[in-house]
Amino acid sequence: MIRPYLFLALSFFLGVNLFAQVTLEECITLAQDNYPLIKKYDLLNQTREVNLSDINKSWLPQINVYAQGTVQNETPSFPESLAGIISQSGTNVSGLNEWQYKIGADINQNVWDGGSSKVQREMERAEDMERQSALDVQLYAIRERVEELYFGVLLIEEQAEQTRNMLALLQSNLDKLRVMLKNGVAMQSDVDMMEAQYLRTVQQLTHAESTSKSYRKILEIFTGKSLAGQELMKPCAYIPQDMAPDRPELRHFEAQLLVNEAREASITASVMPKIGLFAQAYYGYPGFDYFESMMNRNASFNILAGVKVSWNIGAFYTEKNDRRKLRLSSENIAVERDAFLFNTSMKTRSQLDHIDELKAVMKENDRIVELRTNVRKAAESQLDNGVIDTTDLLTKLTDEKQARLTASYHEIQLIQSIYKLKYTLNK
Repeated sequence: MIRPYLFLALSFFLGVNLFAQVTLEECITLAQDNYPLIKKYDLLNQTREVNLSDINKSWLPQINVYAQGTVQNETPSFPESLAGIISQSGTNVSGLNEWQYKIGADINQNVWDGGSSKVQREMERAEDMERQSALDVQLYAIRERVEELYFGVLLIEEQAEQTRNMLALLQSNLDKLRVMLKNGVAMQSDVDMMEAQYLRTVQQLTHAESTSKSYRKILEIFTGKSLAGQELMKPCAYIPQDMAPDRPELRHFEAQLLVNEAREASITASVMPKIGLFAQAYYGYPGFDYFESMMNRNASFNILAGVKVSWNIGAFYTEKNDRRKLRLSSENIAVERDAFLFNTSMKTRSQLDHIDELKAVMKENDRIVELRTNVRKAAESQLDNGVIDTTDLLTKLTDEKQARLTASYHEIQLIQSIYKLKYTLNK
């Protein structure tokens, strides 16, 4: 009872992780979190808040401060006859000065904008949802690429494992043939043939290990995590019960339709009248009282305030066509959504048929492996008795290896096919 604990403790101090395992779901999550586009979610949120803030500020008073100075060749003045009468009383009536100046501010305040700001807020939220859903579609594609790499590694490493088992059998038979050669019951060509097959299998193992390492490196780039020395777990796949797709593309289509609804509301707001308050105040010359400014040329403080109603009648000219354009756009989006659902349904049916085919094929895998193993063992016994030659034995060894590899491939391919179906449905 002590030895296992001592072994675990020793492994801990040596830095060996005995239980270093990675799942497909972990790789997908890491890859999506590591992908550069993930940063756009925060940027989109900030953009939405800034735009909404700008829309809300449209209700703040709009203030325009200005200063101006002008000169003109003609100015209003009293008629000469009236000016002469006034002058007789000792009052100067020279009229307005050609040099005029003022410094002031114009203030405008919305009272009712026809619902324009409310529609703008709704449109901004709808457009933000559309941008977010478009980003969801881009990131969802990462899942498919990671799954392909993950299952690629599993298939290659299974090939490497079967190749190692083949090497063990070849080494055993090669040692046996060398003993038989010393005893004079085997030929050198038999030993050479077996050794050549052994070396060729070593090459195959080297190639498989190199390919597996390359695939792992690409997977590490996606996940941003080192996978060295870690076992990729074989997923436990199950066929979804609900075959209704829940793809992010569908949410993107819905978001596009909501944007069109918000744009149609903006058309309604554009043909509504608008009411606002305004005020104009300035200090300068001349003032609003021209007669006073004609009598003396002193600067004065002046203020003007009122209510303004405006109605852009020209918006009615294009209202009908604008609504028709939006309706056509929405119909086009609906057609694209229906086409996507149709293609998804066809792809789902094809994937289900492929899964059924693999399940049917796999029923005989174990029996085939068992039979190939029995044949190989019988061949080894026959070689000991000189009944068959090395070529026949190598054929039997290759057949067994291929049977085992095919059985393993079918198992992994079935799981991969189920995951492809889950990807198609987003389950």
